[in-house]
Amino acid sequence: MRRGRPASEGTELTAEGKPSAELAEKVVFINRSAKVVKGGRRFSFSALVVAGDRNGRVGIGLGKAGEVADAIRKGGDIAKRQMLNVALKESTIPHEVTSTFDGARVLLRPASAGTGIIAGKTVRAVLESAGVKDVLSKSLGSNNAANVAKATLSALRQLRLAADIYRNRGLKLPDQKRAGEPPATAFVPEPVTAGSPPATAETPN
Repeated sequence: MRRGRPASEGTELTAEGKPSAELAEKVVFINRSAKVVKGGRRFSFSALVVAGDRNGRVGIGLGKAGEVADAIRKGGDIAKRQMLNVALKESTIPHEVTSTFDGARVLLRPASAGTGIIAGKTVRAVLESAGVKDVLSKSLGSNNAANVAKATLSALRQLRLAADIYRNRGLKLPDQKRAGEPPATAFVPEPVTAGSPPATAETPN
């Protein structure tokens, strides 16, 4: 008998016990390994799965089993348990970020609306599951799918919104006005009439 979540395994429950938005799962990579034994070869499979709600929460999981379906299921369960919140700015990311995991290095840059996700297969799967729609990316170094996915997730974890940074430092945003502070007005010089001497600065005696 399986232990864990009940029948509503496809949906994540919120703190109030209500089902949240449907989680999307994507299989990024499936690897097959063989072990030579006396009677022949024994195969095992590992599946890298990305899960997210496309609204700022994403996680990755690596499941291993003797069958492909069981490996995918285990990877999906691990990804759902390890989901993290990431900071997004509308349809893109708030700022440029670079992250490295082992030999993989991923660069993410914000993009204007309508650009789409310019990324490879692994980076695209993580960004789409997190809810990013417009971004520019570059994968450097290793092409190992697990390392690239972890580097992408690490880059998303480094994102910070300007409001959160000011709040953590106990400061106010530059565009926020103090209560009761009069609006700033531009200085307008007095008009000079014909025949009147020009205004001169007074010098102290």
